[in-house]
Amino acid sequence: MNEARTCRGVWQLMTELTKGGTIVRNFHQDIQMDDWLVETELFSRDALEAYTAYNLGLELRPEQRRWFSDQRGGSQGDYREGMREKLDNVVDCLTRYPASKRAVITIPNTSRPQHEADGDAKCMRELHFHRNGDTVDATVLFRAQAALIFPKNIHFIGSLMDEVGSRLPGKPRPGRLFYLTSVLVADRQ
Repeated sequence: MNEARTCRGVWQLMTELTKGGTIVRNFHQDIQMDDWLVETELFSRDALEAYTAYNLGLELRPEQRRWFSDQRGGSQGDYREGMREKLDNVVDCLTRYPASKRAVITIPNTSRPQHEADGDAKCMRELHFHRNGDTVDATVLFRAQAALIFPKNIHFIGSLMDEVGSRLPGKPRPGRLFYLTSVLVADRQ
């Protein structure tokens, strides 16, 4: 295990590692999920909240739609499909079986993805939740992560962990996230 970093610290590390177009394979990091708001030039608090609400399967306010653009993630970062039911399943699983290894959210992907189609290649693939005393911890697996887009993804993951915890007996808070991406790049180019 490596030393846990803050969400902002991980974003800064990713940005530094991918300077000049460097590609990092199998990047992994323990992340302390105390504060998952990482505001940047591309992602204001309002933009992050809009994307997270969308991916959580919540209704957006009309003014939130203005934040959506391909530069902020496009179809590769659309995780909304069935998310409310997936959250219900995770909460039910951890409520009934607190030590379960089956509290998992899988992100849909076509069974025969075409490499030319962004929508066929979701970046986040699975998120595994588990209780650890008074926290909800998680493990996430990404196919790919652009450092530029990390603030959007970590805000969504932190919000998922927070919602799961808020719905469990004892209301555990978000704890640690083990984060793994097969490939880390600077941006979506």
